[in-house]
Formats: sequence, C-alpha cells, structure tokens
Amino acid sequence: MIARSLDVVALELPQRFGDRRGSLAEIDRLLGSPAVEGAALALLPELIVTGYVSPRGDSDLRRFAEPLDGESAQRLAELARAYGIALAGPLVEEDQGRFYNSLLIFDRDGRRVGHYRKRHPWFPERWAAPGDLGTPVLGLLGIKVTAAICFDVHFVSADAGGALDEADLLLFPTAWVDPPGEDDARADLLPALARRHRVAIVNANWGPSSPALHGQGGSRILDARGRTVAAAASAGPGPRVVRSALHLEKDQPRDA
Repeated sequence: MIARSLDVVALELPQRFGDRRGSLAEIDRLLGSPAVEGAALALLPELIVTGYVSPRGDSDLRRFAEPLDGESAQRLAELARAYGIALAGPLVEEDQGRFYNSLLIFDRDGRRVGHYRKRHPWFPERWAAPGDLGTPVLGLLGIKVTAAICFDVHFVSADAGGALDEADLLLFPTAWVDPPGEDDARADLLPALARRHRVAIVNANWGPSSPALHGQGGSRILDARGRTVAAAASAGPGPRVVRSALHLEKDQPRDA
C-alpha cells in the first residue's frame, strides 16, 4: 500500500447569477483567505462562475458561453498561479456551435492540465450537449485525478469504472438539489462510490442561494473508505471552506 497525504479544499459559495466578475472576485477572496492558505488543491462548485439557474428559474446558460481559452478560463489560470494552488473550476463552454457544462483543471503554475465535459446533463440543462471527451485520468500533484459533475454520479461507475479504479481522487463539483422533504442523496451515493472504487472524493456544492433550493450546501470530502473527513457546517448564508489533509490509500483492496 502506498499512503500519501494531500491538503484539499472544497469551496462552497452562493451563486451570483450572471455576475461573472463578482463571482470571480469572491473566489479570489476565498483563495487568498487564511482558511485556504497552504492548501494544495481547491475545487469550485458546478457552474459557480455564471450561476446555474436565475432567481426566476431560467437555466439556459448559452448567453454566458466562452471558448476554452476565454476570459473565465484565463482568470481561473491566473488565480491558480497567483496563489500557487491547483484549481478546478467551471466553464460554460462553446465549441463549434455546441455548448458544454465543463470543468477545467489547472496546476499550481496556472497551466491547464485537465478538461472534462459533463457526460450526463441534468434535465433542466437542455442547453448543454452530452460531454464527448470521456472521463480522463490525469497526473496532478503526484497523484491521479479524475472528474465527474453532479448528475454524472448516477452513471459514473458504468461509464468510467476503470477511470475511478485507477484514480486516487475524484473531483465532484455540483449544483445539487434534492426533492423537498427528502434526505440528502449524496449521503448514500458518495460513500458507496468511494468504497466501490477505493477513490477519495472532493465534493464542492453551491451554497444557499437565490433561488433557495433543497439540497444546497453540504460540501464534503470523503476518504477512499467512504468516510466523511470534512464537511460544511449546516446550511446558512455566506461562503464556506471545507478542508482536509486527505490520506490517499489507493492500493488497498476494493469492496465488491
């Protein structure tokens, strides 16, 4: 067994729909805060730069689309470089007339080393095409990292079980919602996924926002045995930093 430790952060913050500059300024502030100082890797929530849905319920994000090397991607790269932290953040991506719910991964020098397109857009994401890049496994900070976004969780073992088996860490950004009155489905889904593939998980979720939806909040970090090692405090206004010195033990036998 090879045991390693990685200091990881999930940033949880409310969406600021349509306020790209305000969102990036808040991300800048959080990355520069004492709560994040010295961490090796930070994950942002799904589509947090643009927001996921307007206060009126509009979820068509094509108006915010950018190319892979557009302003938002450049700013995320700058933040990674400025704070010396590997950073994974979202992009509403346009490519050859198609639109994708994407995740970009930058190393500590601000170089883009990973690019993932959500393979299973959720029902309101009619603007988004299914991701066509597969599920990558990339080397970052001396470990192997893979990615899935929100609704992908229901399919990722079937789609990309080999990638999960190979990876040390799953980056899992979300704009999670649960049916009103129901328990948080992540509480069962994520531990089972971690144990099945012996993969640690960082889940950065959007914080309580406008509109307020059941399931917001609850960002968490799980080890490869499915244990929650850090979690956001109970729901309430304001951003949160979830941080853990995560021990990675990939070579242990996996559950069936």
